[in-house]
Amino acid sequence: MVDEAYHPFAGARGFIPMIRDYEHLLIMRTLSKVGLAGLRVGFLIAGEEIIREVNKVRLPFNLNSLSQAIALDALKNKKVLRRNIQLIISERGRLFRELFRTKGIMPYPSEANFILFKVAEPDRVYENLLKRGVLVRNMKGVVDGCLRVTVGTPEENKVFLKALRIVVK
Repeated sequence: MVDEAYHPFAGARGFIPMIRDYEHLLIMRTLSKVGLAGLRVGFLIAGEEIIREVNKVRLPFNLNSLSQAIALDALKNKKVLRRNIQLIISERGRLFRELFRTKGIMPYPSEANFILFKVAEPDRVYENLLKRGVLVRNMKGVVDGCLRVTVGTPEENKVFLKALRIVVK
């Protein structure tokens, strides 16, 4: 099983072409990372035999009809999805450059919709960002000393950067 949740942001072609060669290959993807997290829609790509077996144990109403309809419409309208993905990739690059230029912050390159960055006092920075209404993820216990920010809209990223620069001083 391969989790390709962040595939849209990576330059690689992914594992789908290998489905024909590997009968037990399962690929999971989601619409959550491309701006449709509220739908809670993910999907499985696999050979017909595996899909038949999964359908035997899948609950009959595992996804509401509204989410299904919106997801199908989004998948059909590839132009809009690509535009959202390109905006996130572009903002990710800009956000990375701005973080890299900011004293006291060490960002790590990313091919996802988030950037991991190291700060001297992650707990303090996290709490102070939260007080300013900016939510990031404290990676304590996973990647100590680091926080993770999801790439947002240009305006959201501007608010984040402004608050971070105040807090890191």
